[in-house]
Amino acid sequence: MPATETAPAEDLALLVAAAREAAQIATGFAAPEIWDKADGQGPVTEADLAVDRMLRDRLGAARPGYGWLSEETSDSPDRLSARRIFIIDPIDGTRAFIEGSRDWAHSLAVAEAGRVIAAAVLLPQRGLLYTAHAGGGAQLNGRAIRASAEADPARATLLGPRLAMSPEHWSGGEVPPVQRAFRSSLAWRLCLLAEGRFDAMLTIRPTWEWDVAAGTLILSEAGGRATDRRGAALAFNRPHPQSDGVLAGGALHPVLLARLADPPPG
Repeated sequence: MPATETAPAEDLALLVAAAREAAQIATGFAAPEIWDKADGQGPVTEADLAVDRMLRDRLGAARPGYGWLSEETSDSPDRLSARRIFIIDPIDGTRAFIEGSRDWAHSLAVAEAGRVIAAAVLLPQRGLLYTAHAGGGAQLNGRAIRASAEADPARATLLGPRLAMSPEHWSGGEVPPVQRAFRSSLAWRLCLLAEGRFDAMLTIRPTWEWDVAAGTLILSEAGGRATDRRGAALAFNRPHPQSDGVLAGGALHPVLLARLADPPPG
């Protein structure tokens, strides 16, 4: 690392402070105004936008050379020339936030050359702060966490939507005998794998980078692995910031990967 470059641990400290400020803003909205995004991209609230503005201002001022990719900011090709980039989901699990559930998160990450090097996921209503920086392990509220060692689908739990358990997505139509559960926030799903509370996660549909960037590092630093649904490594700050689904887990990851059917062409 060049002498003038910020260490990942310093970037992590910045992300944590910003996430805590984001929580103060988001939890201050009792009944936020809600809009539907274009092209069926789901709802957005004035809280999402307020958090996004604050994060863009604060993080941009602290690291003016970093690029910016956020769910709630219009994308710009300028980010592609940045060595480091913030990848942000101001409120991951907006539907849960609207419903008054506690299952939403602030998901903040820094990526360098396609790889996440610092990450923070904060669930304010649950008092959960997941953190990691490259080579530093993963923590939950300052305590080291580790991904599951369970490799038997019959004893395993998988986080994902009902679609993930449809027979057409599995080789020979044979759905593994996992117990399925669901959480609204993709970032939290990855963090739940990192702390070993669940064994795997699967999403079939194309997945935005801001949904999984932070959680991917937290899981990998906890000894787990996240890939796309074909088993390819996830890369970040791509021109089109989506992956072909996500399969993640601890020891169960290669077991499920071997059983997934190839997606249809086109």
